Amino acid sequence: MITRSPDETEAAAARFARHVRRGDLVLLSGPLGAGKTTFVRGMARGMGASGDVMSPTFQLVRLYDEGPIALAHVDLFRVAGAGDLADLGLDELLDEGAVVVEWGDRLPDADAVRVALEVLDPDRRRLLIEEAPRSWSW
Repeated sequence: MITRSPDETEAAAARFARHVRRGDLVLLSGPLGAGKTTFVRGMARGMGASGDVMSPTFQLVRLYDEGPIALAHVDLFRVAGAGDLADLGLDELLDEGAVVVEWGDRLPDADAVRVALEVLDPDRRRLLIEEAPRSWSW
């Protein structure tokens, strides 16, 4: 799917979120400025969150638990190595709800849904569901 604004990216992610269930791990990949946090904002809205959705870059994990399924938002941009990943407690977060991970390509072996965000130009993004059940779409 190609989006032409942050609002369109959020709307696509909100529709995508209809498929997300407890225990689902969603890994986002794309360069800086591709719209990963914008995508998460849309997912959170689609899952019932109403508060501010911000990048967890400096605190690593933010939890949005206002909807029927809690959404943990993880950012691996500043994670240095495997030891730091183990400290995140992904298994516990998945037991409590769904998890979406920015810079998810740093978890290459994870059994997860994978979404790539590609910058086409300053306004347009290509959103690609790379790995997911066949029924998942925009």
